[in-house]
Amino acid sequence: MDLVERIIASVAPHPAVRSIRLVGSRAEGRASELSDWDFRVEANDFPALAKALPHLLSPLDPLAQQWDRLSPEYCWMLILRGPEKVDLIFPDEPHTNEPPWEPNDKNLDAIEAHFWDWMLWLRGKEAGGKAELVERELDKLFDHLLAPLGAKHRPSSIVDAIANYQEARDRAEQHFGVVVRRQLETAVAAVFAT
Repeated sequence: MDLVERIIASVAPHPAVRSIRLVGSRAEGRASELSDWDFRVEANDFPALAKALPHLLSPLDPLAQQWDRLSPEYCWMLILRGPEKVDLIFPDEPHTNEPPWEPNDKNLDAIEAHFWDWMLWLRGKEAGGKAELVERELDKLFDHLLAPLGAKHRPSSIVDAIANYQEARDRAEQHFGVVVRRQLETAVAAVFAT
C-alpha cells in the first residue's frame, strides 16, 4: 500500500469516521517532493475519534504525533519515517490558538516534536517559493517556541531557526535536568542538508 492507502486504512474503519480523503497539493497534483500530506477528516463523534487517533495510527510507527497548537481547526500532525509530514485536518472542529510554550521538565519532547514538524512544513513551503509565508512563520515560531526556550533573536532563515533551537533546547535540557530524544532530529536532518 502507498502512504495514502495506509493512512486511510488506519483511520477510516473507526465508527466515528464519516469520511477521510487526501486534499491539498498532493491531491491536486501540484506537490513538490517536500510537500506534506493533508487529509480532510469528517467525524460523527470527534471526541471519540480524537481519543483513538494515537492508537489507530500506531501501526505506522510515527516518529511524532500531536495536535497542532496554532491551527484554526483541529489538526492531528504526524511525522513518519522518510520523513513524511502528515496532517489530519478536521474542518468542522474549530480550534483556538494555544499560547506560547512554557517549557518545563515534562514537555521538552513535545516541544521537540512541534519544532521539527514546523520545520518540515516550512521547508516544503520554501521549496515551493513561498518566501513571504516562511518569513511570517519564522516570526511566529520565535514568539511561540524559540523565545520561550530562551532564544535571543528572531531567525532569519530556516537554517538559522534550527541553530537557534538546538542551542536553546540544549540549555533547557541542562536547566531542567532532562534529555530530549534526538530520534526525530536525526530522521529529518537529511531534508535540511539539501
